[in-house]
Amino acid sequence: MKIVAIQPALLVGQVEANLKKLEQLILAAYQEHQPDVIVLPESMTSPNVYSPPALQTPQPLQGEPLQLLIRLATQLNVVITGGFVAIRDGHAYGTYILVEANGDYHLHDKDIPTAWEQNFYRGGVDDGVVDSTTLKCKVALVSGWEWARYGTAKRIRDQRAQLILGGMCWYSMPINWYGVLGKWMRHEHQIYKQQSEALPAQMARLTGIPVVHAAHVGEVMSDMPLLPHVKWLTEMVGETQICDASGKVLARMSLEDGEGYIAAEVEIAEPQPLDQVQPRYWIPDMTVTSKLAWHLGNLHGGLMYRLRHRLKKFPWQN
Repeated sequence: MKIVAIQPALLVGQVEANLKKLEQLILAAYQEHQPDVIVLPESMTSPNVYSPPALQTPQPLQGEPLQLLIRLATQLNVVITGGFVAIRDGHAYGTYILVEANGDYHLHDKDIPTAWEQNFYRGGVDDGVVDSTTLKCKVALVSGWEWARYGTAKRIRDQRAQLILGGMCWYSMPINWYGVLGKWMRHEHQIYKQQSEALPAQMARLTGIPVVHAAHVGEVMSDMPLLPHVKWLTEMVGETQICDASGKVLARMSLEDGEGYIAAEVEIAEPQPLDQVQPRYWIPDMTVTSKLAWHLGNLHGGLMYRLRHRLKKFPWQN
């Protein structure tokens, strides 16, 4: 099975422009590689950063992002996956979608929005494993920091999935701060780069199945939660990878490679995990700074989502 993974550099809030760029990348990748599967990251409509324009980017589930995926999947006769903040049943979710070659589709809602993403959508409860009629196998859909948790690996193992498709919008600590604080943040940024490089292969070994990880890349300006006048220049750390079931990296694009796509052949078989699921939360050795940002971001963002939703302050509620 030949799979393409796309690594885009997208703009905050520019849904139409981002979808147009992704269509161009998909068509170029298909023309070059004729794959069976094309994988986009989560947040394909806009990077998930803490910025006022992000409030405008959630789309109806049946809206233009899904219609683009359906149109291209049926036109090219391929499976396409990608994610965006989708509105349905009166709420917004970080939804990752697998579209079959005939236009049918399967949904997975990210279980825990990552830190400040809690401001924009709420978590889902599905197991994230779907039966693909086109690929004739069980596919695990993985989005955001679901990739980084042992609980995700256990869930995939328990469901006997045979392939992982998904993506990441992994933003960095601020790279525009100065002095001692700036030095500290740049150190954290280097750790994120190392962790993101290692993670796809770690998930492959934990589950014993091929992994396709599509990631955002490039600099994006954000605000600082609770301190809106403090600017947070973040850098999407890239690391789009395709790994086989042993964790061998078959194709890779790093942060330094920028925007583009990769392709590789993978074999589908019954899962044979090589590593054990450990009795702890995170797969990477998250720093105290990362854990603090996670917990505080989840708390603040979750409260703000519930408050905005109750007061009908989200633009999509009007």
